[in-house]
Amino acid sequence: MTGTNGLGDLTTDPDEAQRKMDQWAQGLEEKAQRYAAAQERTEQLRLTASSSDGAVKVTVGADGGVTGLEFGNKARTYPLEELSRQILTTMHQAQAGISSQVAEVMQETLGDEDQETRSLMIGTLRSRFPEIEEEEPPPDDTPPAPPSADTPQAPRERRHEAPEDEGNSPW
Repeated sequence: MTGTNGLGDLTTDPDEAQRKMDQWAQGLEEKAQRYAAAQERTEQLRLTASSSDGAVKVTVGADGGVTGLEFGNKARTYPLEELSRQILTTMHQAQAGISSQVAEVMQETLGDEDQETRSLMIGTLRSRFPEIEEEEPPPDDTPPAPPSADTPQAPRERRHEAPEDEGNSPW
């Protein structure tokens, strides 16, 4: 029966009260261990994406930070603007898988425990790293071929610094 203090029989049987407190503490310790294991596995996650032509390969961690960046030989043929676009697009492709990978780790480690917290966390990850919708490729995504020795080239513009500019160059 529950007494007026809401503690029921725990106040009349100190041994039962101690046993219940020990069970509760052990349950909290086990829960903390499961969350620590989920955190450790999440921190070890690495997701990698490659551009369709293999010019760029990006690896990210569960926090979305880039942990690896590799270039294939084709990257050398891209103008810098296109290479930058390829890097960012490939990085976003890798990041798009973060929420599903973290959700999988949490399901494996925690089961159905604490669904509200997990839903909030996965929702936050999905908003930070949304799924990538397939884009139409640009009409001609082939970079221009480098000029051959037979191709006449316009003379390069030379920049002459005025005397007052001397010493102000960041290079």
